[in-house]
Amino acid sequence: MNENRNRKWVLVVGATSGIARALVRELARHNFNLILAARDGEEMETIAADLRVRTKTEIAILPFEATTNGFVCGENDVAFWNEVLEKCGGQLHGVVLCHAIMPEQELAARDWKTSRAMIETNYASYVSLLNLSAAYFESKNGENSEDGFIAAIGSVAGDRGRKGNYLYGSTKAALSVLMQGVRQRLATTGVSVITIKPGPIDTAMTFGLEKLPLLVPPERAARDILRAIRQKKEIVYTPAPWRIIMTILCLVPEKFWKKMKF
Repeated sequence: MNENRNRKWVLVVGATSGIARALVRELARHNFNLILAARDGEEMETIAADLRVRTKTEIAILPFEATTNGFVCGENDVAFWNEVLEKCGGQLHGVVLCHAIMPEQELAARDWKTSRAMIETNYASYVSLLNLSAAYFESKNGENSEDGFIAAIGSVAGDRGRKGNYLYGSTKAALSVLMQGVRQRLATTGVSVITIKPGPIDTAMTFGLEKLPLLVPPERAARDILRAIRQKKEIVYTPAPWRIIMTILCLVPEKFWKKMKF
């Protein structure tokens, strides 16, 4: 128990997603205590039970809904955040936001409710949680917060809009700008603000999609994310070749880009 008290607490929101599942295993393996938050409480219990058997990690579970009846849960997030701080005794070390949805582009383009749910889940709820996270770490400035961190899962899809997934990509582009602002806001605190930009990851979100380049297992992404946290990175592509690929694609002039078929 004394050993657990000395471990640092990390909140993982969207803990049942493919990347998050792999990441919480990595965090537990590296001696972090965990607060898991997601919609599916039963699935979180399964994940927590497995981690408790394999590690000495202390794990707390909290329900989290990015939206309720079509409305962003900004007010509910305050109560959620207070519960988070209660679970860790007010000593939160890190936050990882992993929750997202990616409906089919054609469906989202013709159905506003689908688009709205994606915007609220992938971006609006992040605004709420990142504001709470930033305020918390600002309040801890000068209290050994220099090694704290906030990480959010973006996407290479947010670097350049393409017809196949520009609605999803636009939510990730907005998230990137949001994270840039939070990074600047917390620059004097020493807290790391890390934007993770995965390419296609072999998870339920990409299941059934064809011709996905550089598809990697979530365990690979989890290792890259943990390395970025430990090295206090700012923007991380996983796998790494995506940084070069997206740099090149972003240099393509618009008049040529719009003629491309992908």
